Amino acid sequence: MTSLARVIAVGAVLSAAVARAAAGADATPEILVAQAKNPCAAKNPCAAKNPCAAKNPCAAKNPCAASGKVDPKLITRPRGTRLAAGKAADLLKQGEQLWNDKKLSTNGLACSTCHQNNAAFQASFAKPYPHAVAMVSEKAGMKQIRLDEMVQICMVVPMAAKPLPWDSRELAALTAYTAEVQKKFKPAAAAANPCAAKNPCAAKNPCGARK
Repeated sequence: MTSLARVIAVGAVLSAAVARAAAGADATPEILVAQAKNPCAAKNPCAAKNPCAAKNPCAAKNPCAASGKVDPKLITRPRGTRLAAGKAADLLKQGEQLWNDKKLSTNGLACSTCHQNNAAFQASFAKPYPHAVAMVSEKAGMKQIRLDEMVQICMVVPMAAKPLPWDSRELAALTAYTAEVQKKFKPAAAAANPCAAKNPCAAKNPCGARK
């Protein structure tokens, strides 16, 4: 064997030894080839940043779950109170504007922040008011609540603001618009969370098949 042949042979042996040391002492060339060609060892496309995991302004620190109780007197309609009157169309238009107005709160939230596309209500929202609401029972100890009172507790708890004056145009408008939203509300549709859909990346993993 020539000197050049000896050098080539020694190099081949050393390369094989290094490869086996990296893969394991018992690894064979066939195993090394299989590992190199393993499609499941490639970067997982499903491990990319999940668009549904984006920061949710109402989920990170749930404003509706804020600590502390609410004085029921703050949100209970005073006896004899009548909401401000006005044309239905005008109240609905103003109510929709207020629904999206973050200036009503002290923390940068609006009604639409948590109720995007007029959704994300509890199933009980479909029931005629007054009715029981879990948040109201927990925070204010009230067994039932009227729609205008519901607007008021949302002002106090999630939006961290003061209740609106009971005879104000703003309260009348928000109550009217919320009633309109309620008419179109369907509990089944509200339960459908686009980020809770079956994850295509969670399908049976071909790399985890039984051996």
